[in-house]
Amino acid sequence: MQISVIRPHELGPGEQAEWRSMQDSQPHLASPFLSPEFTMAVGEVRDDAFVAVLTEGNETVGFFPFERHPLGVGRPIAGWVSLAQGVVHRPGAGFDPAALLRGSRLDVWEFEFLVGGQPWFAPFATVEAESVLIDVGGGYDDYLAKVKANAPRTLKMGLYRERKLGRDVGPLRVELHSADIGDLRTLMRWKSSQYRRIGRQDRFGQPWVVELVERLHASRAPGCAGLLTMLYAGDAPIAGHIGLRSGPLLAGWFPAYDAEYSKYSPGLVQHLLMAKAAAQDGITQMDWSVSKGDDYKQNLRTSGHMVGEGCVRRRSAGAALHWVRNSPVRGAKQYILDRPRLYGIADRVLRRYGNLRGKTAAQPRGEGGATESAG
Repeated sequence: MQISVIRPHELGPGEQAEWRSMQDSQPHLASPFLSPEFTMAVGEVRDDAFVAVLTEGNETVGFFPFERHPLGVGRPIAGWVSLAQGVVHRPGAGFDPAALLRGSRLDVWEFEFLVGGQPWFAPFATVEAESVLIDVGGGYDDYLAKVKANAPRTLKMGLYRERKLGRDVGPLRVELHSADIGDLRTLMRWKSSQYRRIGRQDRFGQPWVVELVERLHASRAPGCAGLLTMLYAGDAPIAGHIGLRSGPLLAGWFPAYDAEYSKYSPGLVQHLLMAKAAAQDGITQMDWSVSKGDDYKQNLRTSGHMVGEGCVRRRSAGAALHWVRNSPVRGAKQYILDRPRLYGIADRVLRRYGNLRGKTAAQPRGEGGATESAG
């Protein structure tokens, strides 16, 4: 096998067509996060984005998008915000992971959302979780019947909150895709506030993430079109969701809502109404990736598939150093994920920390307490 490494913008029309054909022929590769359009968009906002083009003779057998970081460490392209990762390949193709890394000039490749059908990487997954898949191919009523059978209390609460929100605030309306950049920025602001509340690092605090989302929001490419779904009550925007669409598949990405309406469970209400709008527009499946804990998405799912987190290393000094630095952390993470009680404790600690950070940041300087430092 020959491996050539190029920048995403160097992918020609023929290579892009081959890439899409590989996705079309294998459902486990259908995610828009694995599309050439997503990879090329990332290449426009990040200097460390590359694609390994894998060939045998005169035939292309795969594409391996990745980021190259210092000390020979590779990560999935846009790995901090990508929810599907791996090699896009021809049916039946096989790869030697060490040769793949060597040809890509990497000592290590870390992954967090490895899709199925990647037997060359699967043995290196140290953490596994099941994604949330939502089947709306049979229509909205069929979907509601499945939810009612699996989680009747969640559905009852969602429909009640939907009616109450409509009565108290105004008639509900869902726009499956809002092209309004103002709506997009409103949602990003809500999401940043949510990250702070729950003690997570703000994705939208990074300019490249904002630019990537704005580029994809404007994209109508069939393999990776941005989909900004907004829920309104009267004229008031209540909740929104930034997703990526590839034909009949909608991949979840950034859901958020206005915290002033939190008593109405706006995320749950929006999910139900978005499923209805999606089914009416020809979407058959929504992939919400991994959702841990008591998240309502677990009750609204109809199926799932396993995704893996781990690290591939080839025999090298750089890989050995990476192992020393990172293996204890991964082991501790798996230990916590395997124990729901510990996971719940860790999640509550992060949320309390987020609340304290929010209160500290809001406190005027010089009136007691330290303000949060930059970075």
